[in-house]
Amino acid sequence: MGENPRKGDALEGPTLEGSNVARMNANVSEDIQAEQQHSTEQDLRQHRLDKLARIRARGEEPYKYLFTRSHTIGAARAAFEAAEASATAEEHPGVAAALAGRMTAFRRQGKSSFADLRDESGRIQIFFNQKQLGEDAYEALKDLDLGDFLGIHGNVRRTRTGEITIFADRYEILTKTLRALPEKWHGLKDVETRYRQRYLDLAANPEVMDVFRKRIQVVSVMREFLTGHGYLEVETPMLHPIPGGATARPFVTHHNTYDRDLYLRIAPELYLKRLIVGGFDKVFEINRSFRNEGVDTRHNPEFTMMELYEAYQDYLGLMDETEEMLCTIIERVTGGTIFEHHGRTIDIQRPWRRLPLFEAIRTYAGIDLEATRDREEAAKRARDAGVDVDATMGYGKIVDEVMSAKVQPHLVQPTFLYDYPIEISPLAKRKRDNPQLTERFQPFIGGYELGNAFSELNDPLDQRDRFLQQVKLREAGDDEAQYLDEDYITALEVGMPPAAGLGIGIDRLAMLVTNTTSIREVIFFPQLR
Repeated sequence: MGENPRKGDALEGPTLEGSNVARMNANVSEDIQAEQQHSTEQDLRQHRLDKLARIRARGEEPYKYLFTRSHTIGAARAAFEAAEASATAEEHPGVAAALAGRMTAFRRQGKSSFADLRDESGRIQIFFNQKQLGEDAYEALKDLDLGDFLGIHGNVRRTRTGEITIFADRYEILTKTLRALPEKWHGLKDVETRYRQRYLDLAANPEVMDVFRKRIQVVSVMREFLTGHGYLEVETPMLHPIPGGATARPFVTHHNTYDRDLYLRIAPELYLKRLIVGGFDKVFEINRSFRNEGVDTRHNPEFTMMELYEAYQDYLGLMDETEEMLCTIIERVTGGTIFEHHGRTIDIQRPWRRLPLFEAIRTYAGIDLEATRDREEAAKRARDAGVDVDATMGYGKIVDEVMSAKVQPHLVQPTFLYDYPIEISPLAKRKRDNPQLTERFQPFIGGYELGNAFSELNDPLDQRDRFLQQVKLREAGDDEAQYLDEDYITALEVGMPPAAGLGIGIDRLAMLVTNTTSIREVIFFPQLR
């Protein structure tokens, strides 16, 4: 992912003309050597403040308002390579450029110096020469620090050793940094610091930026796919009077003017379906939702999901659409239909395996939970299979626990599990030939549950009964059970056409395509203790 960081000490960055590393290590600029000798962060900061004062004393502004780039670094490198490829002469004059970025390495050798400049698009070497810059400007290089943002005007061409380099005609300090970047430029390793100070993580670990580029691409391709298939992107409230649309514990807040408690959205589902009631045929929302639950490698209290609803569709048709959409996204982001994930090769070529939930439990857990509807018998069979069951779990929750513990880890290749028990699917239509089940499916890849979908329950009387069953579960101690939403029942009584709905977890999908092991790796600023 991205360009590999350089190895060794933070100062061992540039390729030096006609020099060897051992000799150049003895010629590291005196000011950077002095910075390394300071023992505390406060001393380091003061050392940089002294440089800042010298810059201002020369009449320079160390925090510029503007710098006009002619190219990004990546574009400048590409322009040079294109010019080089088309040149007829053995040498060509190069490409004139004005580049800007953060200085990530610096080495001084008498009247010549080399540095690295990095922006979002990549890295380039800078060559500073006293004759070209003038004595004063060259001497002022001593006031530069690793991490400073520079603007460079010059010519891009190759050095004798073949490295693409900008030969500086002049430079200017765009932003003077007062705090040192991580000690080793090739990587900030402390996980807690990486998450708490993501700006340091992005600056020190270029591959991290590539992870987030892929996450951004996931959302971009998803949006492109949906709008191309006739869906309209909409927005619904994040503050709800009643938490609904998912089985989850909500966050509570208070509205001062109305003097009432409100809940942060746990899902946009019930509002999106109100739009189907109102007459929209195909809608989706890429949304932030909040669930006041445990935190682990696959769960963050604040997360991103996509939900869509399509009128006149059922779960089987939506399963086909989901397969097509996920294949499109994964192939575009990873570059193919086969990719590596945690040391395993995954092939997303269609068609995907489709497996009834209870058949999967029989296959992977070795127990039959479909043959009994008795809660106590189901609990006994789950315990026999090695799954913990507590007193608050009803029959449906036991089934779900067995699936999570015993089935999900085996679903590495793309798989749809479908036909879930009615007890854990309060918003889904009953299965046409088995009213104890619902027309619901979930996609799994790499052992990740990526989403949830079903034929939407549009019978208001059945929906009320399901909500009342959820209320009983809450009274029995299940604090994730859903609330009764009278306004939503009213909307269904107005009439909702046959419809199917899907939710996809953006964060988990990003984890899959970036081959990361924790949801915190794909959220810019994850929630920490």
